[in-house]
Amino acid sequence: MAAQIPDYEQAGELKFGQVGIANLRIRNLDVEKLKIEMQERVARAPKLFVRAAVILDFGGLSKCPDAKTVNELIDSLKSAGVLPIAIAYGTSAIEELSVQVGLPLLAKFRVSYESQASADPEPQAKKPARKAEPEMERPTPVVVPAKSEPGIMHTQPVRSGQQIYAQNKDITVMATVGAGAEVIADGSIHIYGALRGRALAGASDNVNARIFCREFHAELVAIAGHYKVLEEIPKNLLGKAVQIFLEKDQLRIEELT
Repeated sequence: MAAQIPDYEQAGELKFGQVGIANLRIRNLDVEKLKIEMQERVARAPKLFVRAAVILDFGGLSKCPDAKTVNELIDSLKSAGVLPIAIAYGTSAIEELSVQVGLPLLAKFRVSYESQASADPEPQAKKPARKAEPEMERPTPVVVPAKSEPGIMHTQPVRSGQQIYAQNKDITVMATVGAGAEVIADGSIHIYGALRGRALAGASDNVNARIFCREFHAELVAIAGHYKVLEEIPKNLLGKAVQIFLEKDQLRIEELT
């Protein structure tokens, strides 16, 4: 009998990459109210939000919620039309909660939390030698000003289903961003064609980032997590050259003249 040749070929190839996933920061754990709010978002923009992946972020609460309430929230959000897939990293209690409800912690948000924690002053009991070199022990900051790195130049159209991400940089797109396509940048986004898909600038909480485009038909635009969908955009701005920016935590869209 011939010896069986081992099959070394992988049945599945695992890769990690940048993905645009909505982060739902819970400020008031009112399950019914959260369900209604999500139903309204889904109704306004079903193409964007129906069965959309959502990260649950409990960092806005004064204490970690219990597993029973979070399971109720998960079921309510599913019935509203979205799919909670993970919990944003926070404290050790949040980590234990993720185990109890069977959802993973999302690594992308872990860095953000640790960066905030590293900014807290150290207790006075720390030894001087430890204080002398805090930079070596703290995480690399998440937010890097866009001007600190050369920007990316993308000359080809961004087609439906494609996503491009500029980490710690601005990005300039010299062609159309099609419907269903996504452009993400930690810095600003400049689009010299039509924007028909999604543009998310300031992805690492850079509130000074902006979006500029020559022909505005966007499905969604966002600056540092503050977003608007097509249904919320004034009709008189469609097809125009615009800039998008944050002003007092409000997303502003203005025509360029």
